[in-house]
Amino acid sequence: MGSNVTVKGRRRFLEIILVLALCATSASGRGAVSDTLADSLSSVGGTLPHFLQEPEDAYIIKNNPIKLRCRATPALQIFFKCNGEWVHQNQHTSNEYIDHNTGLKIREVMINVTRQQVEDFHGPEDYWCLCVAWSHLGTSKSRKATVRIAYLRKNFEQDPQGNEVPMKGMIVLHCRPPEGVPMAEVEWLKNEELVSSFEDDNIDTRADHNLIISEARLSDSGNYTCLASNIVAKRRSATATVVVFVNGGWSLWTEWSPCSVNCGRGVQKRSRTCTNPAPLNGGAFCEGMSVQKITCNALCPVDGVWEEWSEWTMCSAQCERQRWRECNAPPPRHRGKLCEGESQSTENCTGGLCTQSMENSIDVALYSGLAAGVIAVVVLIVAITIYRKSQSEYGVDVIDSSALAGGFQSFNFKTTRQGNPLLLNSSMQPDITVGQTYSSQICFQDSIDKELFDPLPDKVKVQSSLMFSVGVADRAEYHVKAHPETLPANLPPNYSTVEGKMMTMIVPNGLHTLRKSQFKTSAVFGHQGGRLVIPNAGVSLLVPYGAIADDTSWEMYMLTNQEESSAQSEERCEILLGPEITYGPPGLNLSYPVAMTIAHCAEVSAENWNIKLKRQTKDNKWEEIMSVNDESTSCYCLMDSHSCHLLLDQPGCYALVGEPITDAAIKRLRIAVFGSMETFSMDYSLRVHCVDDTPHAFQRVVTAETSRGGQLLEEPKTLFFNGNCLSLQVSIQDIPQFLWSIKPFTTCQEFSFTQVWYRNQQPMHCAFSLQRHSASTTQLSCKISVRQVKGHEQILQVYTSVGESEKETVPFFTQADCTVTSQTGAKAFKIPLSIRQRICTTFDTANAKGKDWQLLAQKLHIQRNLSYFTKQKSPSAVILSLWEARHQGTGDLDSLARALEEIGKIHCKSLPQSTDEKETDFTF
Repeated sequence: MGSNVTVKGRRRFLEIILVLALCATSASGRGAVSDTLADSLSSVGGTLPHFLQEPEDAYIIKNNPIKLRCRATPALQIFFKCNGEWVHQNQHTSNEYIDHNTGLKIREVMINVTRQQVEDFHGPEDYWCLCVAWSHLGTSKSRKATVRIAYLRKNFEQDPQGNEVPMKGMIVLHCRPPEGVPMAEVEWLKNEELVSSFEDDNIDTRADHNLIISEARLSDSGNYTCLASNIVAKRRSATATVVVFVNGGWSLWTEWSPCSVNCGRGVQKRSRTCTNPAPLNGGAFCEGMSVQKITCNALCPVDGVWEEWSEWTMCSAQCERQRWRECNAPPPRHRGKLCEGESQSTENCTGGLCTQSMENSIDVALYSGLAAGVIAVVVLIVAITIYRKSQSEYGVDVIDSSALAGGFQSFNFKTTRQGNPLLLNSSMQPDITVGQTYSSQICFQDSIDKELFDPLPDKVKVQSSLMFSVGVADRAEYHVKAHPETLPANLPPNYSTVEGKMMTMIVPNGLHTLRKSQFKTSAVFGHQGGRLVIPNAGVSLLVPYGAIADDTSWEMYMLTNQEESSAQSEERCEILLGPEITYGPPGLNLSYPVAMTIAHCAEVSAENWNIKLKRQTKDNKWEEIMSVNDESTSCYCLMDSHSCHLLLDQPGCYALVGEPITDAAIKRLRIAVFGSMETFSMDYSLRVHCVDDTPHAFQRVVTAETSRGGQLLEEPKTLFFNGNCLSLQVSIQDIPQFLWSIKPFTTCQEFSFTQVWYRNQQPMHCAFSLQRHSASTTQLSCKISVRQVKGHEQILQVYTSVGESEKETVPFFTQADCTVTSQTGAKAFKIPLSIRQRICTTFDTANAKGKDWQLLAQKLHIQRNLSYFTKQKSPSAVILSLWEARHQGTGDLDSLARALEEIGKIHCKSLPQSTDEKETDFTF
């Protein structure tokens, strides 16, 4: 206690001496001072002390003291002050030296702080120290430096927990390090290796000590440890095990296996594996069956059997007679064996005694000539009869390449075994005059054989048995038996009967009649089949040959629904992709499915769309009958870029709906601008229509615009509209301001996404009303932009004359005046009947070389849902009907010719080259 008082007294004394010295110096200006003071003043430089080094915060680790340091210039003395108390001079370590650059004296002072000193201090704040430096002008204080005891607890406040996450799932591992001074820093280890977020963008370790992996990968599986450390120690958390698992997915189905038996009822199988991907790390196995089975019927072989021998011929001049027999009782079928033995027998008819006189020879020659003449006449009559019958029934019997309108280069069947039913005589010339069909999907050609239909009497007598007939190019008639009570109740107005027959009357009656019946069409069909077309709607119906029984006929109709659609009402996420189509009558009984074509507005993509076919039930509800991407045996759906081709065997109302899977799903819109002058005003109206890109939807716009005298001002364009919930904007640009004016704030109009996406074939438009400044203005030019926000844009360029004298409208369709909505018989089909029948006979029969209907389907690019054709009576006939529907807009048979050519080449390579036994082959 006494020593502290002494120190304080000395310090006070020094302060008084310094003050007196300073006062004396300022009073005298040149007073004498001691040498020591003079030396000190010379080194001071006339400034307050400033610190070159101030004490810094420090941590006491374990029991090791820390050292605090101060350095100042100019300074007569430096002392430490800790927690408000001066540190004893004995605890200071001082050094003094001169800075060679400035010549000033620099004083340095250090003290030690022990753990005991810090622990004994119980103030409201941390243990602190600062420096105080003196000069002749006064004192300066340094910053406060805190001294804390460093430590790190052992237990983590929160350890990371292991978990299992699916592939591409998010992984979050929480870690709260132990309490410590200074605060611990956290690092993550994976399998004892450091995890760095700088090397992998998928990993974030900066969020409150947590480890976050945005999208889990298989490589992210492992043992994770949280590592906390400070200057005292390092601590490890409990290890968390993370498992990234993969759920299994099915691979594609394999092809159906061959039938398990060679004869009779068997089984076909197909399989798939859970390898797309395979389940990993405990992921779920695929749900469903890995093997599917269906029944199959293998045609049993039928061995050929000889017919009875024919009668012996008369004895010839060479004293021989002959007889024949054929292998037709029955003929070999379905891989059956040929008859063994000879088909012709010759023997001597005189027992070896062949003696003839000249007179007998003359008699034999005479009778032989007469017999040959009679036989020739009979053969000629039979040939003419068969030819005329074949012409009336089939319209054409195609043998070589000229029968296919530009399609086949040379279509020959090589002559092979005697009696083969597939032989074609290449010397026969086809009749190609009846091969006309309509040239597009909109309607038939308007010029087909109109001159062949003569007016008939209005009043005729109907007999008890009627024969229906339809005119063809050679005036032949297709007869179908019917009874009066089976006649349709309401015959079309272009039908009349005469002499117990009914003939179709095609009478063009202009655009007016077309508009009245443009959404409905009907016709009477018999065994020959035919086609129905709704003009300008992208809708057609093909009734294949043989679908209707030979002794019946049906009045079939097809129409589109003009009311608000309800096919998607049950699920708001579905939209209508084309018109709702109804065909009938309801009680229709068909042997083969009909082929219906419906235009649609979807950009087809299995990744973005789930397209379904729905049918309306009796209680006016809609049921899903198939998904386009699934297998089905009830109906068949083939999607093209703009049309859908359906094979249906039940009449009813059908609708094609689509459910978008992703925001990238696109449906096409057709946009068009129409214009018309307002009555008794200077205003001109521009109307921009946005409808689904189908002929049916646009036809409704055409009908509305025609009724109000609108002009089509620019060729309609296609806009791709994404299912990303962004709206549609329509704006008008580049209006000549000095000639025209438009109402303010009306130059841009917007439709919400819902208005456009769920419009479902209903017309939608916006209007711009322009006003002329002068009645002499007759020209209007501007641009109309139609765009989806952040999406596709189309520009419609308008340049038109608006004079009142111009009242004519621009035709909207190149075939708007076509009135032929149905065709029956051979003229409705591209493939001539004779060729169709031969193709069916060839490919419906199982062939060891692989030339069957499945190969035909593959070559015609029909490679999915083949189980549907397996259930058909003639798979090849149904495949050809689908080909007919798909290629109705083309004018030739090139694709079919190429397919048969490829099959012919493949089959030719596999045939044995033997002169004794030849096989039927295709060559082109």
